[in-house]
Amino acid sequence: MKYWSKTPYFQDNLYMMMVMGAIYGVIRLIGAIGLLKNRMWGLALSLIISSITLTLMMFLLPAGIMDGILSGSTLILMLMQFYGDKAIVK
Repeated sequence: MKYWSKTPYFQDNLYMMMVMGAIYGVIRLIGAIGLLKNRMWGLALSLIISSITLTLMMFLLPAGIMDGILSGSTLILMLMQFYGDKAIVK
């Protein structure tokens, strides 16, 4: 059964995409553990992975829509937590 995607390359390599999704999931979990332990590397890793996911989501339509919504909201929440009430100009 073929799944619809924007590019035929991803359609032909569905299993490789599933493996890459699992790798991204493990990296997200490691970043979340770093955030839970209040480590700066956890924040940096989570920001990088969320940014990469937002960039690549357009190639994985329609499944990428939900991934983009979740990654975007996660990215917004992390930035709100990190910067808090800091003003741009004092």
